[in-house]
Amino acid sequence: MFSRESLDRFFGLKAHGTDIKTEVIAGFTTFMTMAYILIVNPLILKDAGMDFGAVFSATAISAIIGTLVMALWAKLPFALAPGMGLNAFFAYGVVLGMGYSWQMALTAILLEGIIFLILTALNIREAIVNSIPLSLKKAVSCGIGLFIAFIGLQNSGIVVANDATMVAVGALTDPKPLLALIGILITGVMLVKGVQGALLIGIFATTIIGIPMGVTSLPDFSNGLTPPDISPIFFQFQWDQVFTIDMVIILFTFLFVDMFDTVGTLVGVSTKADMLTEEGEVPNCKQALFADAIATTAGACLGTSTVTTFVESASGVSAGGRTGLTSLTVAGLFLIALFLSPLFLMVPGAATAPALVLVGLFMMSPIKEIDLDDFSESIPAFLTLLFMPLTYSIAEGIIIGMLSYIGLKALSGNARQVSIISYIVGVLCLAKLAV
Repeated sequence: MFSRESLDRFFGLKAHGTDIKTEVIAGFTTFMTMAYILIVNPLILKDAGMDFGAVFSATAISAIIGTLVMALWAKLPFALAPGMGLNAFFAYGVVLGMGYSWQMALTAILLEGIIFLILTALNIREAIVNSIPLSLKKAVSCGIGLFIAFIGLQNSGIVVANDATMVAVGALTDPKPLLALIGILITGVMLVKGVQGALLIGIFATTIIGIPMGVTSLPDFSNGLTPPDISPIFFQFQWDQVFTIDMVIILFTFLFVDMFDTVGTLVGVSTKADMLTEEGEVPNCKQALFADAIATTAGACLGTSTVTTFVESASGVSAGGRTGLTSLTVAGLFLIALFLSPLFLMVPGAATAPALVLVGLFMMSPIKEIDLDDFSESIPAFLTLLFMPLTYSIAEGIIIGMLSYIGLKALSGNARQVSIISYIVGVLCLAKLAV
């Protein structure tokens, strides 16, 4: 067993101004806000013809692997799991849209992971992270805040789809959105009072309140504690379509979206946590990117879509998480969830929504450090934070932000303020828009 002293030495708790209790609470908070992936990912990949139970196990195990690498090597408070959006492209784009088998899609994920391992080893991915201007890095944090707040509002039914205006306020008197509003009020009061662990306590309290409201379902252990068999999807690859134009398009899409989703999360959450170095770089960035690449490769072998750094890690950082002990806690909870899934899956989206909405507020603080009077900096920053929630994509926000930054600098006579690597990234952004 690790002693307090050994944990402090390994993770540098005192150096980061944190302690074991804070890190563990942060880990619980992160896990509770992202545990939905354990049920949503299998539901999405089931539509591609994959076994639901097997994907559940693959989702949990891949999250454990990636988050452990992040915890023990990168020592950062970020958690990994199969990413939303990427799993939808896997199922509805590649399989149902283009007509390929899910084995073919898994093959593309494997190739993506291997390419990411090579790019990370060559420091190319780290160079891309460092090429993002500091003003955009701060804007990414704000954009992620708006994005995850929108996710929380959507998951709880407070905001719903609307044909005329695209989005609208839901029926707030219905049990689900009403529960979320109650949770926001409860959690908000605790934050005002300075209660430690307010986000996590709020999730638990809202979950319990949801039982008599009919929103929270009681756990069902009728199938026991044995994790579902993973063999139907384990190492299921198809190589006969590798050298085709469609595979190039599929692989490029996976590569680009995952790269910028991961970059955005690392930069945005690190900015909020005040973890960036004096040069504005993410600490242990290379190790963090390796965690993402290793997890994606392992996830393909296990039988799941691209594994990426989760934006919900911001909730744990907002709860005080600053080191790998936070992500180590998350990995441990994913392991427990593998055997006690009914207990964790009983938490409804309405109970995690308050945490996501309020974390959105926390993530907005770096906007104060953006020079709004320098329009060559503030316009790209504004477009970055605006496009993330409106396009439902961190990657799209970064693409628009980078292109507008390069364009404004170049056309206003300040082209030399943009680095060569930034120009190269801009070309890649244009290529992505053209696909």
